[in-house]
Amino acid sequence: MKIIDVINGGKPTLSMEVFPPKTSDKFNSINQAIEEIAALKPSFMSVTYGAGGGTSEFTADIADNIQTKYGVPALAHLTCVSSDKEKIDSVVKNLQSKNIQNILALRGDIPENFDFDKCSYHYAGELIDELKSLGDFCIGGACYPESHPESENSFEDIKHLKEKVDKGCEFLTTQMFFDNNILYNFLYRVREAGITVPIVAGIMPVTNAAQLKRIKNISGSALPQSFIRIVDRYGNNPLAMKQAGIAYASAQIIDLYANGVNAVHVYTMNKPEVAKAIMDNISYIIK
Repeated sequence: MKIIDVINGGKPTLSMEVFPPKTSDKFNSINQAIEEIAALKPSFMSVTYGAGGGTSEFTADIADNIQTKYGVPALAHLTCVSSDKEKIDSVVKNLQSKNIQNILALRGDIPENFDFDKCSYHYAGELIDELKSLGDFCIGGACYPESHPESENSFEDIKHLKEKVDKGCEFLTTQMFFDNNILYNFLYRVREAGITVPIVAGIMPVTNAAQLKRIKNISGSALPQSFIRIVDRYGNNPLAMKQAGIAYASAQIIDLYANGVNAVHVYTMNKPEVAKAIMDNISYIIK
């Protein structure tokens, strides 16, 4: 089933992101966690893809298992910046062989000491062009409510986002954010720019204080005072911080649904207990 049909199905959706292991010796333990999340029957699940395609085989196998064993639509991430056309063609053929219809097309992070000028793909839009020529995929893309860190300003960021949508991107998933007002402002600006595809809100449950440093380094997301106070109060109490982080993410999701954002994507960090707690907190809301 194509993700765009899931999102446009007429009721709120809650999807989950998981990531494959970096090495084969970790596959069984990580796959067990992923299967526990799939058993919760989210609206769909996305499976990330390592830089340079290092986990591409795992991504395809996990996505296949999610679909065939659990009947959950799977969205395979695909990054392109450090892959050549031959590699991309090979990965796409493997996804097609497993009947994976949905791809999240991403540029990916630029590796250190990498010659960006000599790579085959410089932007996600070029990957979208390639995917459109290779098969009938439902193609998603990423967007940044607080602007991509490499963009000069929000106007340029939205301009490039529009170009990506015009190439055939059917839906967008946001980077994590912790203040819903940031998303509401972003939605207003992208709609004014003529971007009409569905936008899926990405939510990261912060269940331990150590996550914050990594989140700031990766995304630069603004942290509202209400969230900072939670971390200050409960950060040294692991069980309390986990409970508070789940409650904060759940409250964000409820507010999003109440304000007409009907598609939410949870970055689970492969934690089934966190995914289940959030689903339990909104079980009647998404029925």
